[in-house]
Amino acid sequence: MSRHAVRPGRGPGATSSRLLLVALVIAHPLRVSAQEEAPDSIRQPTVLRWWHGAIALGGLSALMLLDGPSQRFFQDQRSPGSDDWARTVRRIGQPEVWGTVTLGLVAGGLLSGNANLTRSGGRLAATLALAGATTTLAKLALGRPRPNESLDVDGYSPFSGQDAMPSGHTSVAFAMATALADDIHRPWATVGLYTLATGVGWSRINDNRHWLTDVVGGAALGITSAKLVNGHWRIFGLRPPSVLLGPSHAGLAWQVEF
Repeated sequence: MSRHAVRPGRGPGATSSRLLLVALVIAHPLRVSAQEEAPDSIRQPTVLRWWHGAIALGGLSALMLLDGPSQRFFQDQRSPGSDDWARTVRRIGQPEVWGTVTLGLVAGGLLSGNANLTRSGGRLAATLALAGATTTLAKLALGRPRPNESLDVDGYSPFSGQDAMPSGHTSVAFAMATALADDIHRPWATVGLYTLATGVGWSRINDNRHWLTDVVGGAALGITSAKLVNGHWRIFGLRPPSVLLGPSHAGLAWQVEF
């Protein structure tokens, strides 16, 4: 059975992601705050404690026992058909999809004068930026090899350039799914969006680019990023960000409570 390596895009998708990140650091006078017109559930956020993190890390560590068996299982089941599905669904975690969705929401809101749509786009942009930055830092710090590079599930080598943990495709897919699901707030949307995000995680295991715990860790990171940005969760006194958006400029401000 052949093995296919997935390489990061270098075309229009990569360009759109860079433009999105640049847009976040440019100021504009139109202020759209995540706290404004917030529902009561957001005003009573879940405060994350140290033991929440300890439980998550403990569960992830225990799940590592399944990394080897799950890798062998999915590779044994791999077929041209599964590769075709994986090639399609993993695009949800790539810039050509999440960049288009984000810019579409922002542009649609600004052009139509719909403040709620603009706020949704701004929160999604902030969520993806947070998930992307945290994922990149974690990859650098952990230095875990991908399964198509080494079958040593414990081969961590910090700052070595190895970048399996966590899965970037999965983290941004779950970040987008959570942000949109929380804004739409409909069961059908929640089920559909999380199903698509789960498909992205599956595609990375099918492609032999990530271990099971890389995908689970990426999903947890993406969900957490969205919940922090939309104010459902709170950590270290961080309030939901204030988003500055306009026809030609955008910016982001984050407030800390002591």
